[in-house]
Amino acid sequence: MDAESQTDHLKAYGITYWVLNKQQKVKWLLNYRGGSFLMPDTEELKKECKIRGVAFEVISDAKTQNILEEIESPSQNMDAVILEKAPKIAVYTPNGNAPWDDAVTMVLTYAEIPYETVYDKKVLDNELLLYDWLHLHHEDFTGQYGKFYRAYRAAPWYIEEKRNAEQLAQELGFAKVSEEKSAVATKIRDYVIGGGFMFAMCSATDSFDIALSAEGVDICEPMFDGDASEAGYQNKINYNNTFAFTDFTLERNPMVYEFSSIDMTTKRRIPKETDYFSLMNYSAKWDPIPTMLCQNHTALVKGFMGQTTSFNRDEIKPTVLVMGENKTNGEARYIHGIKGKGFFTFYGGHDPEDYQHKVGDPKTELSLHPNSPGYRLILNNVLFPAARKKKQKT
Repeated sequence: MDAESQTDHLKAYGITYWVLNKQQKVKWLLNYRGGSFLMPDTEELKKECKIRGVAFEVISDAKTQNILEEIESPSQNMDAVILEKAPKIAVYTPNGNAPWDDAVTMVLTYAEIPYETVYDKKVLDNELLLYDWLHLHHEDFTGQYGKFYRAYRAAPWYIEEKRNAEQLAQELGFAKVSEEKSAVATKIRDYVIGGGFMFAMCSATDSFDIALSAEGVDICEPMFDGDASEAGYQNKINYNNTFAFTDFTLERNPMVYEFSSIDMTTKRRIPKETDYFSLMNYSAKWDPIPTMLCQNHTALVKGFMGQTTSFNRDEIKPTVLVMGENKTNGEARYIHGIKGKGFFTFYGGHDPEDYQHKVGDPKTELSLHPNSPGYRLILNNVLFPAARKKKQKT
């Protein structure tokens, strides 16, 4: 999985998932040649790698032992983590949503990793318990329809989505979309606390935390829910309820395409040509979880925009790990934390290979980006629940 040898990093994760799905174990060699995978040599596996265009090396038992001894050496910042079981994956997304609207569904499809879709009814019916890994599509959990009001309120797609959301909320027994989304966010919170793994990108990161912090508080203006927002609602925000963010200020103006002070999109002064973020280097033997999530063939990843592009470092809880950051702009791009028995990762931006994706833009062809470092970070999270759990030493 190093930069020089692997022809298709993304499909290599699909191969690993394929092996796990056959009830075979895989060793993930953290920090060894870009986070390589060691798996049993079979003719079927070699054939599958050739079909999918994934580069591999066949090594002897003696060489395997030498590699594992090198990894185990206290002088090497490496570790071998056993992957045991293919995680069952759910993507939270509305029916009829185009797969290319979301980077995770695109890369899962490209890597040939199977997933199922869930939405509000299934979440409220406790069906998340069937899954090991949940991705949140670019949702607005605050009930403000993505804050698209100013630019798109007359657009047919916006009008239809608003009508569909209101109809669904009524069918599920809620008076308002904001109340229904709050209930969904609470169910997802409980799923994570109970031991689930949640991955979110773009607006599903900050809007999720905002919805948790505003439980029972009306923060929506009349064009969103038909009545005025609650007086002084900023002072009623409960930061104890959030996963990652604290002390943020909500954006009250419905004409502003922003949820709060968490997002750094409008505060960025970085030219596209120099927009990169760096991945943190962790101790593989002592901190295997963030090490797994940061496996890559480069420590420098191209930046990319989104409705929520990045996170204000000053508004991230001290218990949350910042795994990727742009120090020049003082922003976090990739963060991870523990909630109860479960884990969450928030990744800023919309599409790692589409710098400034806009509504209606064509989809990214991942066959043109088979070695994308930005997409590798997503797939690290997909495989993470397969790892045999070690007690974290720090």
